[in-house]
Amino acid sequence: MSRQLWLEQNSSRIHTALRKRIQHSQVRRGTSAKIPIIIKFKQKMTPAQLKSLQKHLESHDFPIKHHLPILNSVSSRVSMNCLKQMCSWHGIDKIYVDGIKKTSLYIATPSISSSSVQKKQGLTGKGINIAILDTGVYRHPDLIQPCNRIVAFKDFINHRKLPYDDNGHGTHIAGDAAGNGWMSKGKYKSPAPKAGIVGVKVLDKNGDGYDSTIIKGIEWCIANRKRLKLRILSMSLGGTVNSPCSDDPLCQAVEKAIKAGLTVVIAAGNSGPGRRTIESPGISPSAITVGAVDDRRTLTQKDDRITSYSSRGPAPGGRKKPDLVAPGETIISLRAPHSKLDRELPYLRIAKNYFVLSGTSVSTPIVSGVIAQLLQRNPSLTPKQVKSILKKNTFSLKLPPNTAGSGEINARFLL
Repeated sequence: MSRQLWLEQNSSRIHTALRKRIQHSQVRRGTSAKIPIIIKFKQKMTPAQLKSLQKHLESHDFPIKHHLPILNSVSSRVSMNCLKQMCSWHGIDKIYVDGIKKTSLYIATPSISSSSVQKKQGLTGKGINIAILDTGVYRHPDLIQPCNRIVAFKDFINHRKLPYDDNGHGTHIAGDAAGNGWMSKGKYKSPAPKAGIVGVKVLDKNGDGYDSTIIKGIEWCIANRKRLKLRILSMSLGGTVNSPCSDDPLCQAVEKAIKAGLTVVIAAGNSGPGRRTIESPGISPSAITVGAVDDRRTLTQKDDRITSYSSRGPAPGGRKKPDLVAPGETIISLRAPHSKLDRELPYLRIAKNYFVLSGTSVSTPIVSGVIAQLLQRNPSLTPKQVKSILKKNTFSLKLPPNTAGSGEINARFLL
């Protein structure tokens, strides 16, 4: 049977993106090339179900990379022949390609009035913990002095126990949300300088990570949310949209996190200025999707401009995205010494302890920091209420909703 005919016969079980990958790949019968996949089961995933599938696959190699119970799924890397055999098993609901997501890279805190809120209302994010799903987190003085605010660390890439960041992106992001300016005498301070950070390493030293690994990170955050007093997930990553959220495993994991009470903040992506460029999982309906503005190094928001790279909506199904925007151009935050970004881009260093980056990656944790301020004042707010309050109180940039959402994040309402 030809590959094309086989694909047509199994179109209901093989997700669109996986079909395209198979059609355009050089994977041939009998070769050892493997395809990364996520397998969703029709019934509840149990050891008996997995044993039945493995028996059906006979001698084909089927290593399980991640068990993903929140999605009733597992991830693996299999040969083309194994995939064909798998599709004839009765218990399969759908098979997805295990896609790769990347970091969303391409004077912020005072310009959105978070500094005034810190001084006048004492809202510093104290008691609120933020999970940064990224490349890790370096033990920067601005996060561990005068007391250690890295409350937990989980590594799904190299399985190390102590906090580290071999890329540098995650450390910058953590600082954008919760850096306290310790080494700059308060100059480079974030919206939530007393919030706790939970570092969840789901991206490798190159800033890349599989969907299944990111889903595993989300699953871990849901399972440990009460123990760690987690309230916010900040995700400065994204990738190509292949389907609506209802048929996107990573988006579905995000929706599960929000239903569990976690406010999820996601980068819109840096694929603008064209329409329909919002990246996954930023297309998630219930998440707060953040685009980027250039604050032009001024305190007033009146001269702020949307960046050309900030991704635009609508999301699949016509949903308006992003939800709002925040400063994301030339933002100074924490440096992770000897990390990949630090080695390759030394000209972006600011003194010894800081680093400058741009992108919706950066605007996302700034919003997460403001949310920590809001939750400190009103801990009973649900993710839906948080999103509604932020959108209602933005500074209007007089731009279409699919360009800048409801406007720029504005913490003045907390005064």
